[in-house]
Amino acid sequence: MRPAVIIVDMVKDNLKPEYSISAQVRNVLPSVQRLITMARTRRYPVVFACDSFLPDDFIFQGKMEPHSIQGTKGAEIMDELAPEPADLFLPKRRFSAFFGTGLTETLRGWGVDTLLIAGVATHVCVLMTAMDGICHDFRVILLKDCCASYRPDIHDSTIRMYERSPLEPLFRVLALEDFLAIEERAVTHP
Repeated sequence: MRPAVIIVDMVKDNLKPEYSISAQVRNVLPSVQRLITMARTRRYPVVFACDSFLPDDFIFQGKMEPHSIQGTKGAEIMDELAPEPADLFLPKRRFSAFFGTGLTETLRGWGVDTLLIAGVATHVCVLMTAMDGICHDFRVILLKDCCASYRPDIHDSTIRMYERSPLEPLFRVLALEDFLAIEERAVTHP
């Protein structure tokens, strides 16, 4: 397994109290920090795929409030995640980290075959990134304790639905601790 970590939409706007997702983001932040630390220790590439919308973007014509506007502080990676120069900052104009970003080619260039996906929102951008990862022939592990939705019940129902996915083992939903245990077994018992 040659993994890369994709952190979806952990941007400063999602920590603002006026956004309904902020409390849930704060709840998963320690797990995401732990994931990033683990990835850097193991020299896995870390990709921050971040919403980067235009002020009058098409998607704001629905119920979604304008947020993460290109060039604003709100579209920057959260300070709490301490991005490093070796990390890839990947601005994205739509929900999936793959849509119009060149991410597939970058991951192939790194020799990646497995994606560890974390971030927000579980039921939208995280899930769309995971499904597109499968469509681009990557194995995907969605780390359920490193993701959040604006309501815990929406996160939980999304996780329950995909834990029973017929795509297993190409697509798995695991807790970070479970992934680490599987990886440890693979290293100690090749």
